[in-house]
Amino acid sequence: MAFNINNFKANGVVYGGARPSLFKVTLNTPEGLALSPDSKKKFEFTCKSAELPGSMVSSVPIPYFGRSIKVAGQRDFQDWSVSVINDEDFSVRALFEAWSNSLNRHVSNLRDSLVDEEQYKVDLVVEQYGKDGSIIRSYKLEGAFPTMISPIGLDWSSANQIEEFGVTFSYDLWVPEVEQSAKKAGGTNVYGDKTTAVNSLVEL
Repeated sequence: MAFNINNFKANGVVYGGARPSLFKVTLNTPEGLALSPDSKKKFEFTCKSAELPGSMVSSVPIPYFGRSIKVAGQRDFQDWSVSVINDEDFSVRALFEAWSNSLNRHVSNLRDSLVDEEQYKVDLVVEQYGKDGSIIRSYKLEGAFPTMISPIGLDWSSANQIEEFGVTFSYDLWVPEVEQSAKKAGGTNVYGDKTTAVNSLVEL
């Protein structure tokens, strides 16, 4: 095979590569807590970094006469994290602190009576944008709730820095959505059982 840069441009990174800076996270919050919608909206602008969720299926070793084979086990959905810019109103951090406090009170060791079982869990959405502004990939994280709000370091020598903090979520499962752009040079971007449905629509 000849190493030709034109082959790479034509068959490799056809669209110039996806950019990690072009993303948005949409935050939902439990309705029973009546958390500030302004803080929820502000999160979309102060969420500095996030992740497109990974995919992991564990393996199960089966031993036989001192050797073993591995078979596919269960799917494991690992925790998901974001990094948030902290403004002087502390409104976004206060939102997460109130949500976390509703799960287990700092003093009483009780759950908030306004948040019944499963009502403290919400769906989160992380979207990847193309350079033309179109959504090229979207993941929904179902049944998410915050498990950790990271500390904010304070330091006299950090005069020209802006505070940030991290939030870690546990969730039940993630589901990617069908792409919403026309970028299909390398194949159709679909997930699971949607493949048949999408192909049927294309044929029609």
